[in-house]
Amino acid sequence: MSEPPADNAPDDVFADVFALLTPRRLLHHPRATGEGVSVCLLDSGVERAVLEDKFRGQGQTIHPIEGGIFTADRPEPLPYEGHQSTPHGTTVADILLTLAPRIRLYSADVFGPQGTCEVEVVIRALRWAMNVWKCKIVNLSLGVPEQRLQQVQRRQQLQRAIEEAYYKDVLVVAAAHNEHPLMRGYPAAFAPPLLSVDKGAFADPLHFAYHLSEPIEFQAHGQGYLGPFAAEPATSWAAPHLAGIAARLVSLRPSLKPFEIKTILYWICQSQQQRGSSS
Repeated sequence: MSEPPADNAPDDVFADVFALLTPRRLLHHPRATGEGVSVCLLDSGVERAVLEDKFRGQGQTIHPIEGGIFTADRPEPLPYEGHQSTPHGTTVADILLTLAPRIRLYSADVFGPQGTCEVEVVIRALRWAMNVWKCKIVNLSLGVPEQRLQQVQRRQQLQRAIEEAYYKDVLVVAAAHNEHPLMRGYPAAFAPPLLSVDKGAFADPLHFAYHLSEPIEFQAHGQGYLGPFAAEPATSWAAPHLAGIAARLVSLRPSLKPFEIKTILYWICQSQQQRGSSS
């Protein structure tokens, strides 16, 4: 039996395999549409008809958007009737559906008629998304300022809910605090169990960067496409860009765990950087 040629040494074989595994092949795969992935949007509600009309006009069919309205005085959400409390959530939902149009989107309106959002309501909605809607990804573009979590017990309750999501293989994507770059915003400050996202400028909305700035790890495209404030750069728009990218990956491998998704995203960033520096 003859020896294999030198250029087929194991190192070269692995190099050939990894050469086929590129960010473009992953993110632009025909099945990387979000199909089969349930995503919860913890925000200010979604105007369902607006999004249905937009995507229908583009020749795309989206899954029916479901959801609920969460309040502080009820253990279960009020029925979702297809409307928003403020336009913020609709802009975020549009970004998610633009990047991953075949996700099953659930709208958890944590503002509702009261017009404010309490930490306890966010926790209740997060647990409902995990345990009832069985969502794989949760996008949280509305952070809680540090001063509203001065009570250690409230902060620990939120952290426990985020950790619970991690151990149930639910990826939480949280926007960095918009008010001031030196202020800590939660839950993005709980960086290890989730994806924390800051805003950046990228020519391609599928491009993003690993840019560690404690406690924030990633940067994603910080502009939206629909709504009165979409053109204004914000971490609120960056988070759903990264959540949509994550949904594309999960549609290729539904069993991915949060740390595996984060590792793949980090690898994509490194690969894009290396390709950019070598070109």
